[in-house]
Amino acid sequence: MAAAPQVGGLADAVFDHAEEDPYHVMLGRKGDDGHWRDVTAVAFRDEVMALAKGLIAHGVRFGDRVAIMSRTRYEWTLFDFALWTVGAQPVPVYPSASVEQVFWTLYDAGVSACMVEHEDHAMTIGSVIDRLPLLKRLWQLDAGAEAELLEAGAHIGDDVVHRHRRAVTPDSVATVIYTSGTTGRPKGCVITHANFMFETDTAIARWEPLFNSGSSEEASTLLFLPLAHVFGRMIEVAAIRGRVKLGHQPVLSADVLLPDLAVFRPTFLLAVPYIFEKVYHVARRKAELAGKAGAFDKAVEVAVRYAEALEHRAFGTGPGPSASLRLQHQFFDKAVYGKVRDAIGGRVRHAMSGGSAMERRLGLFFAGAGVTIYEGYGLTETTAAATANPPERTRYGTVGLPLPGTTVHIAADGEIWLHGGQVFAGYLGDPKSTDAVLQDGWLATGDIGMLDDEGYLTITGRKKEILVTSGGKSVSPVGLEERVRAHPLVAQCIVVGNDRPYIAALLTLDLEAVEHWLHMQNRAPLAPAELVRDADLEMEVRRAVVAANASVSQPESIRTFRILAHQFSEEHGLLTPSLKLKRKAIEAAYTAEVNALYC
Repeated sequence: MAAAPQVGGLADAVFDHAEEDPYHVMLGRKGDDGHWRDVTAVAFRDEVMALAKGLIAHGVRFGDRVAIMSRTRYEWTLFDFALWTVGAQPVPVYPSASVEQVFWTLYDAGVSACMVEHEDHAMTIGSVIDRLPLLKRLWQLDAGAEAELLEAGAHIGDDVVHRHRRAVTPDSVATVIYTSGTTGRPKGCVITHANFMFETDTAIARWEPLFNSGSSEEASTLLFLPLAHVFGRMIEVAAIRGRVKLGHQPVLSADVLLPDLAVFRPTFLLAVPYIFEKVYHVARRKAELAGKAGAFDKAVEVAVRYAEALEHRAFGTGPGPSASLRLQHQFFDKAVYGKVRDAIGGRVRHAMSGGSAMERRLGLFFAGAGVTIYEGYGLTETTAAATANPPERTRYGTVGLPLPGTTVHIAADGEIWLHGGQVFAGYLGDPKSTDAVLQDGWLATGDIGMLDDEGYLTITGRKKEILVTSGGKSVSPVGLEERVRAHPLVAQCIVVGNDRPYIAALLTLDLEAVEHWLHMQNRAPLAPAELVRDADLEMEVRRAVVAANASVSQPESIRTFRILAHQFSEEHGLLTPSLKLKRKAIEAAYTAEVNALYC
């Protein structure tokens, strides 16, 4: 367990690294020409110092809250550490947030300044600025904000900045991160410098294979998760504190992300299960187009059995892979697994996954293919991870063991309670909500789970999402939804049935996968309205539903479903920025379709 910090704040690491190893490469920065350049520890320190001076010159003071509304890019990390240097509190805002979401975050947090990425964001702020009396400054990255601030602070001495930095203590507020708002208005989670220090230093020490590549090549990661989300923010801090080379990628589309992975060549990745699912499905579609689907499926089976054998050996329940299995695995390593690794840069051997549950078989496949994914669990209120699978004994299909210094308790009703140094200080300006979830340092998560005999945690649902049918049967929808969504043709699944006679579901399609499926059947493309009426497609999707139902009792199973023509989107208010379903909003938007399931 990492020692509890006694003094200082997050920005100190930037200055300490520059003193101790000034020419160590800390970050990679992609220029407008598309080329990556290295940023050394001393260069990053100097940039942070210069920007901190500019912030002071523009009136930013200790304790001020400053919003950042941007995609994941180098400047976000630069602003974070400059703000922490002067003792200010960054407030992240998703770049895709609606006008009202932006207004509420800035108003509730009482921000005095805001940095946005481009003109559209500036216009969003401008549309509500008359309702934000405390907002005095607005900077726009793509309009020269960085240069403007550097020029403004040129006359300020280093000693002024250092006085601000040395006033920061571990219990100072580092940031206010707003929850996704799946069950109501977002709340601001107050996270201290100590919370981040405990979380990141514990992770660096415990997950040493990630943060130290173990070879002559230094550890590095390309961050494409949103920095407005606590998971991305935690990795940003961990990379700087752990001296891991950090790159930023703002575009998640495969045609932009994959080339950058090939150039940056990270040693580990942080992602949500959706990313790993896409890598797997794309690899299989390529094999199918090449007429090698059978060989790919055989390779998958070998990878899963190989990883399972290693898992059994780690837990003392088996001897490990047999000689025959090792030979098969060695054959497929070049033919299949190497190509999967090449798709994510070629050097990745470890990854962390969070945000939602990962199917056990998918985790086993990647482990067998040479990329161990450590699945974990946490909340904004726990500064990201509270549990994660340990490197030496990964139990696939679970979210692992408590982080060192963290305790997990399962209450009588199945709710998960957490205690540790990463548990937040409370909700900003909302003592009633804080008291509802924090008791003597214990956080009531609202999630339902269970611990196995060795302390590994499995998440089974959320208390507020439990459905109760009119017959009195309680059903947790998450597991069913994840199993249906595992089918390559299914993009999203929402289970309904509260106060209804049986369980049903609404499904959306992965159009790229459907296009491939039609091509393999020598069929012409279909419009979305035609897809939902296609009998063959419905039969294929029905197989996914039947397979999911096999894992539950008959009263808990999906009795009927409907395929929708369009996916749920954040734009239409049906998903959170972290891609979680807004259940009430979806059921309201599709009232007619839900009612039809019960006619």
